[in-house]
Amino acid sequence: QVQLVESGGGLVQPGGSLRLSCAASGSIFSINIMGWYRQAPGKERDLVASITSGGNTNYADSVKGRFTISRDNAKNTVYLQMNSLKPEDTAVYYCNAKLAGLYTSAYVGYWGQGTQVTVSS
Repeated sequence: QVQLVESGGGLVQPGGSLRLSCAASGSIFSINIMGWYRQAPGKERDLVASITSGGNTNYADSVKGRFTISRDNAKNTVYLQMNSLKPEDTAVYYCNAKLAGLYTSAYVGYWGQGTQVTVSS
């Protein structure tokens, strides 16, 4: 009954910006790590960026200096600010969260539905 709802994808020109949001809802006790992955046609789903509950971040080399991940713990929401977008950033972007429910101490992973990001002139 946990859901991750993503928003913010769309079509943008090279050099433009987009801001993705992902809000987790349901019977959640706590969220440990949240992250963004992306998958282009014919390719594997790869990590773009992740952030811990304490604010520690890591990024794929291809997006360092251009993308910024952040989170609002009070809202159970993670964001991905995407600047200086390139055509090679075109992919479906997926939100992922490792979280513990109200009735279990184990952290399990959940995926969002994915949102399309297209960078094209």
